[in-house]
Amino acid sequence: MKKRLLICCALALGLFWLLPAQNGFHLPPGRRQVDIPFEYSNNFIILTLHFNGFLPLKFIFDTGAEHTVLTKREISDLMKVPYEREFQITGSDLTTPLIAYLARRIRFDIPEKAVAPSEDILVLQEDYFRFEEYAGIEVHGILSANAFSRYIIKINYQRRVITLYDRDYFRPPGNDYLAIPLEIYRNKPYVNTTLQVLPDSAAQVKLLLDTGAGMSLLLFTDTHPLLHPPANALASNIGMGLGGYLEGFAGRVFRLELGQFSQQNIVTFFQQIDTTVNYEYLNKRNGLLGNGLLSRFSLIIDYQKQQLWLKPTKNYQAEYVFDRSGLSIIASGPKLDVFIVQNVLPNSPALEADIRPGDQILRVGTTPSVFLTLPDIQRKLLGKPGKKVKITLRRDGEKMKKTVVLRDML
Repeated sequence: MKKRLLICCALALGLFWLLPAQNGFHLPPGRRQVDIPFEYSNNFIILTLHFNGFLPLKFIFDTGAEHTVLTKREISDLMKVPYEREFQITGSDLTTPLIAYLARRIRFDIPEKAVAPSEDILVLQEDYFRFEEYAGIEVHGILSANAFSRYIIKINYQRRVITLYDRDYFRPPGNDYLAIPLEIYRNKPYVNTTLQVLPDSAAQVKLLLDTGAGMSLLLFTDTHPLLHPPANALASNIGMGLGGYLEGFAGRVFRLELGQFSQQNIVTFFQQIDTTVNYEYLNKRNGLLGNGLLSRFSLIIDYQKQQLWLKPTKNYQAEYVFDRSGLSIIASGPKLDVFIVQNVLPNSPALEADIRPGDQILRVGTTPSVFLTLPDIQRKLLGKPGKKVKITLRRDGEKMKKTVVLRDML
């Protein structure tokens, strides 16, 4: 699991009553199911949708989003989309005020698969999301999974396909799937389960099922006395959300149970939140499950009957790997091939190699940066402990070479 891979869309308290229920997607007449292919990059599910029947745009498929969001206002302005009203929303840190606009009756097409003829969406005043620099992938918005909720939704991470089933013809899966009850609140699915941060402690927790988060597990430290970072946790950027970077700690959790299935030694992020203000809005949840963990299963979600089915995949028992370099890197430039060091963790291999925030990465190994993507670089920094990664960088106009010796930090 790569570190710093959270994208979440926290919207303002009380906002959900401002937006009517989404009309959602419809299958073509006579179709009982459709397979919708997706890109899976940097632990995110990305769908291509045609905006207002014309412009192909990329959206993150997000079970953790209450509403569909367009992050690029220049697109809706170019297409002369009218805005009904302006209001304030809250960023992912649950404190930063942001501005968004309500756009009604937007059409989305997935050609030959499904169409949403009349969606009400949010358009951000500015691209607070900044997804490109953080994940190195071009994305234009967030698609709330609730837009598919009239159908049974199956997510197959291995085939990279979302299948929508007409519920009138859907038959529950066989014994190789485990049924787990869901709670649906404000268009979002939650699971109640048992978690052990340490071997000698067990907490009953409520977790958001969040395909908009690339990490495995995030816990809110103020929501339960047992949900605190372990002694060896590292101060770290948790990820990027609406409003900027999120700060917290990275550590490992001993065990998480999902029915008869369990996951051990999970790389986990810990975030402090103001529960006195936000706990009710958060549906009293203790954290979230992201794609780093969910991708170890095939998922089937029934929003209407509040049911989840899980089937382990070949990656079910794979090791959870935390970044072994201590580098946080962002991408910029028209082709997202300019890579800048955003942060360096204390006592990390990158710090020992004298790599500093603001350094521009020109080459990793023998490969120039123009031939790399941000996910390419992150994969190289997840190599085996002891591997030497040579990095050429530019600092204050001067080129220099550094060698990072990878090692486990958690």
